[in-house]
Amino acid sequence: MAKKESENKTTVRVGISETSQELHFEVSLEATKVVALAQESINNGKTLEFTDIKDRVILIPAAKISYIEIGDTTDQKVGFTAL
Repeated sequence: MAKKESENKTTVRVGISETSQELHFEVSLEATKVVALAQESINNGKTLEFTDIKDRVILIPAAKISYIEIGDTTDQKVGFTAL
């Protein structure tokens, strides 16, 4: 069964030039769509805009992007088990 677009989650990490900090957020888009948006922004020098899964708008000037890491989110289970 195929996932609905609203169920897709992609993790995005963006390195910002002139700082050691990075932005880390999840979006409800497929990774290929995120790549396309990033490439368009960088090639045209436009501001990169995302809305994350918490409905926050993230704006990143293309000139300040040093790298972008894009990957699908997998459910990571953390917990304790009895031995």
